[in-house]
Formats: sequence, structure tokens, C-alpha cells
Amino acid sequence: RLAEDGLMIINAVIDKESGMIVSGPDIISRGFVYVRDSEQLIAEAKLVAQIVIDECIHEGHIEWGTIRNRMRDDISRLLYDRTKRSPMVLPLITSV
Repeated sequence: RLAEDGLMIINAVIDKESGMIVSGPDIISRGFVYVRDSEQLIAEAKLVAQIVIDECIHEGHIEWGTIRNRMRDDISRLLYDRTKRSPMVLPLITSV
């Protein structure tokens, strides 16, 4: 899958007490799209990641696994809708 469709890593740092995003979400793409040619797609993916985090925290879902799964699903859907490709989406959430 990596060889055919590539990889997208979404990294965010969240304060575990307040639920606020401390850093990110930052996106790293390898073998999927060239970042400079796809700035709008990357910006949309960042926005989706931020919305998922905000919604989960607002709904009281502070379990990182739930946030990661929802982020992976929503971003995968966005990427497939825009590019008709399915890269591996790897959300990394660090709590401080």
C-alpha cells in the first residue's frame, strides 16, 4: 500500500488537562503528493484534523484512540474524494 499510494502523517500535540491544541496539526506526506504542488489539499487535511480534535474534545472524548481513529477516517475520506488515491494515514497525538 505504501509503494502504491504513499503515506500521510498528521502530528498534533494536545494539552491533556485543557484539551487545547498546543502544536499542529502538522502534516508530513511521503510518496503521496508533492507538498508544494498540493498546498490546498494539505491545508484542507490540517483543517479536518483540527476540526476532529476540537469536536472530540468538545464532546468529551479525550481518549486518544478515538480521536486518532476519527481523524484517520475523516482525512482518508477527504484524500480519496480529492485524489482517488488511498494513502496510509497515520495520526500521531502527543499529550503533554
